[in-house]
Amino acid sequence: MATGEEQQRYTHGHAESVLRSHRWRTAENSAGHLLPHLAAGDRLLDVGSGPGTITADLAERVSPGRVTALEVTEEAADLTRAELDRRAVEHATVKVGDVHALPFGDDSFDVVHAHQVLQHVADPVGLLREAHRVLRPGGLVAARDSIYASKAWSPDDPLLVRWNELYHRVARRDGGEPDAGRYLLAWATEAGFVDVAFTSSTWTFADDDTRAWWGGLWADRVTDSAFASAHSSSGRSGVSSWKGSNGWFVQSSTSRQNLTTSENARSLPPMVRVTSSAESSGDTWAGTSAVGSPGSGSRGSVWAV
Repeated sequence: MATGEEQQRYTHGHAESVLRSHRWRTAENSAGHLLPHLAAGDRLLDVGSGPGTITADLAERVSPGRVTALEVTEEAADLTRAELDRRAVEHATVKVGDVHALPFGDDSFDVVHAHQVLQHVADPVGLLREAHRVLRPGGLVAARDSIYASKAWSPDDPLLVRWNELYHRVARRDGGEPDAGRYLLAWATEAGFVDVAFTSSTWTFADDDTRAWWGGLWADRVTDSAFASAHSSSGRSGVSSWKGSNGWFVQSSTSRQNLTTSENARSLPPMVRVTSSAESSGDTWAGTSAVGSPGSGSRGSVWAV
């Protein structure tokens, strides 16, 4: 993985085929681990806000609290701004900055959220340390991320296997970690969090419409996106043929989040939750009464204090 100082490339880019997928995401289908812990008036930072659909949903949940969205380029920030404008969200601002050195003072936010961001950054532990720094005491960090190795499908198709291998190769060459969800617990611990809970969740595409949607957009992404420029088109036929088959596809993620459990919350260190994405379900909690093990190919959540 690249160091924080090295130049890093965003594997997906912002082609239409990518935005078709990212604009499908909502707080309900992508941040369910966080929603029960939000309150009106929360100051929320959304790191890696992309097309802004989750950002706008979260803004509605914490209104009249202020939401700040952070992106690494003006191009990406403009995507967030467009969605916030479209939905007339007035209590949100969009900034451009480095996720490894967040441009905010200590104790600036009640909640920090990052959806499928850690897989793309050069130093995920450094990002989590920065998230801890900008949180108020007793604040909450919620992050969800993918486990590409846990993706599963039927019927078997060697071209889909090849597509997944290509994605891993390109993402790691770009300085990321496509299986970030596997490492959330370890990263949380390394970042200094000591009371961690880990959960998983999945997106499943098993009917004609969702198979066609998912298969179609990835078939396009293989040939027309930033990812496409990094490899040959050998993966497209597998994704295209699968979308019309009588099969299913599961993508996994995991998450981690801070949870305030005391009336004296302001005296507590901030907590963090990280979610990883693959597509199946399971929960693992550390430091709480329930302890389990997420299945392979699951999206999980981690809670840390």
